[in-house]
Amino acid sequence: MNWTAALCALICLASPACVEITYDYSKEPDPRKREFVVGVSDRLKITVWKNADLSTEVTVRPDGTITLPLLGDIHAAGSTPSQLKEEVAKRLSAYIKDEGSTVTIAVIEVNSYRFTVSGNVEHGGVFSSKFYVTVTDAIALAGGLNKFASPRGLVIVRSGDGGKSRRIPIDYQRVSGGEHPEENLGLLPGDSLFVP
Repeated sequence: MNWTAALCALICLASPACVEITYDYSKEPDPRKREFVVGVSDRLKITVWKNADLSTEVTVRPDGTITLPLLGDIHAAGSTPSQLKEEVAKRLSAYIKDEGSTVTIAVIEVNSYRFTVSGNVEHGGVFSSKFYVTVTDAIALAGGLNKFASPRGLVIVRSGDGGKSRRIPIDYQRVSGGEHPEENLGLLPGDSLFVP
């Protein structure tokens, strides 16, 4: 029996870097495949057709609300533009009887998409982007892994239902090598990517 091979196998089994990841990545939402969710500091253009006085551009305030002419405050954070459009149209129907009045809502500036990259990267911190980024994008924004990083032990800390957070293991070595693209998740607003 080759004692060296047996010892190497034993060491590998004891090392977290050699443990095969069995996480079900398919259950994680991909923000790139669903409608944008409005957040604090996003800028919206609300147009009421045939009513220029009711059309406006607004920024979502820190409390998550916007203020519209005639309607006052409406909670916008956490809604999609489609959901917000329905709410505005519903409230306007109490004042405007014209069936031809159509409401459109456009996100003209994304400022709410923020995530954190920390640990053994060149430039960790809180990052903001105008578009959704993946794990590999986030590592690139942070300047890449530093020489002390363990590329097989990355973790995304993500808030879940009821305020509970969950830890999603990422083997960056496999992701960057193109072996397991399902691990290159799109980061959600508020995600924290930790590099040990």
